Amino acid sequence: MKSPWTALVGTLMAVFVLLATPARAVDIQELTSPSGISAWLVEDHTLPFVALEIRFRGGTSLDAPGKRGATYFMAGLLEEGAADMDAAAFAARRESLGAVLSFDAYDDAVSVSARFLTENRAPSADLLRAALVQPRFDPEAIERVRAQILSIIAAREKDPDEIATETLDRLAFDGHPYGSAPEGTVDSVTGLSRDDLVAAWRGAIARDRLVIGAAGDITAEELGRLLDRVFGDLPAKGAPMPPDAPWRLSGGTTVVPFPSPQSIAYFAQRGLRRHDPDFIAAYVLNHILGGGGFGSILMQEIREKRGLTYGVGTYLVPKDHAELLIGRVASSNETIAEAIALVRQIWERVARGELTAEELDAAKRYLTGAYPLRFDGNGNIARILVGMQLDRMPASYVNERNALVEAVTLDDLRRVARRLLDPEGLHFVVVGQPEGLD
Repeated sequence: MKSPWTALVGTLMAVFVLLATPARAVDIQELTSPSGISAWLVEDHTLPFVALEIRFRGGTSLDAPGKRGATYFMAGLLEEGAADMDAAAFAARRESLGAVLSFDAYDDAVSVSARFLTENRAPSADLLRAALVQPRFDPEAIERVRAQILSIIAAREKDPDEIATETLDRLAFDGHPYGSAPEGTVDSVTGLSRDDLVAAWRGAIARDRLVIGAAGDITAEELGRLLDRVFGDLPAKGAPMPPDAPWRLSGGTTVVPFPSPQSIAYFAQRGLRRHDPDFIAAYVLNHILGGGGFGSILMQEIREKRGLTYGVGTYLVPKDHAELLIGRVASSNETIAEAIALVRQIWERVARGELTAEELDAAKRYLTGAYPLRFDGNGNIARILVGMQLDRMPASYVNERNALVEAVTLDDLRRVARRLLDPEGLHFVVVGQPEGLD
């Protein structure tokens, strides 16, 4: 099972992949099964397997009050036995079929990844169906997964990155599920019963929130039949979706003492919704500011020129119910205050629109030319298809994205920088023993 920081990285990578464009046009088929289940498909009969990426909207944000961690816990049990198979029998059946099935949960979705060999497609689909429609929630499996989650929570409490992200989330989204760790606390996880886990399954795994991307050795007609076979018996509706999360964080600095020779700082402010007209320009802006690795302004000024950190970066994170612009920098306890001051200075400078045509051109070259390899393989393509649907993008977007990036002008970039970047609203959470910070 993944830690919340790993889940955040996964979410960011999904956005990263979604904004990629292949070297050649991708033929996306939009289909509906005989029973009305929708999916996107890219056929490729080169290799005898199909990749499915499945998402159920809602995710860990569906946790009932007082039951934090239930959805995350439930997702960890979906491969721990189903129908007449206990956990060992389920694993043996999966291995005998050469199938890959993995389950996870994060803020906005329960995630299922599946890989089926063509020759074993039907029995592999039946195995997936059993996991989703007939999970067992055996007592032994519940206690085994509970122990795994409690171990994750214990490790999280000793990890400065996890402490920083959890503190930042709590400050920004207090009162909303986004404001607490998706795997819950020791008390909440210890108190979850089998009935709580069954309720979480019924609330999260339903047809009204189902999103599917498929790629590989399967036709649209075959995929339609498979979808009905796997998902046809799921409940029609799940639990109500959570409300939007109010942004509660103002500018400033929060220090969390932690015994370490270096300090970890996360910084954040409001971001932009994925469908904001300025999102593409903001994405280009973020690449220039902190998302572009060694070529970014923050990396050049803080690492390359002054040697204050091994790395600094920023990310646009458009969640379903909130949006933020988040960054991270690490430095020694003696120099973290200087690094933070530089981040603030650069934020203010870029917010004034101090950007150049050369920076824009370099960003465009990278963003339009460096990502085609991310479309290499059925699994990557299926992830992109499901990500586009989660973001409610049209199928044509995958082939239009580069033109949208190329259309960003320097005036657009400067205007969006002035609109988006908020130096007064930028808040830092610092975990360590920083010198020179209140």
